[in-house]
Amino acid sequence: QLQLVESGGGLMHPGGSLRLSCAASGSTLDSYAVGWVRQAPGKEREGVACISSDDGSTYYKHSVKGRFTISRDNAKNTVYLQMDSLKPEDTALYYCAASRQTVCTSYDYWGQGTQVTVSS
Repeated sequence: QLQLVESGGGLMHPGGSLRLSCAASGSTLDSYAVGWVRQAPGKEREGVACISSDDGSTYYKHSVKGRFTISRDNAKNTVYLQMDSLKPEDTALYYCAASRQTVCTSYDYWGQGTQVTVSS
């Protein structure tokens, strides 16, 4: 059973950077597509970024493209989300999720989430 644990969230000022980590156990993460999904208060969950399981292709929500970078380190069984040029609208609970599919069409496993707050 794949288990995911996120870390790296916190409070950051606008324009700052954070790096989220998603550490996996119970299985190797490289056979899954992995995504970051966020949920702001009063809003629905939205996919932010995805890295495919086959060739490592990456996909981003339009509003974060050029600011966020998803990557994976198979040796550490971990996926990262580097977030630069943070904006207040990036404030949300960020979840790591894994899909048995090649890309992030639906998710089979979820982490518990890590809070990101962007405020001056």
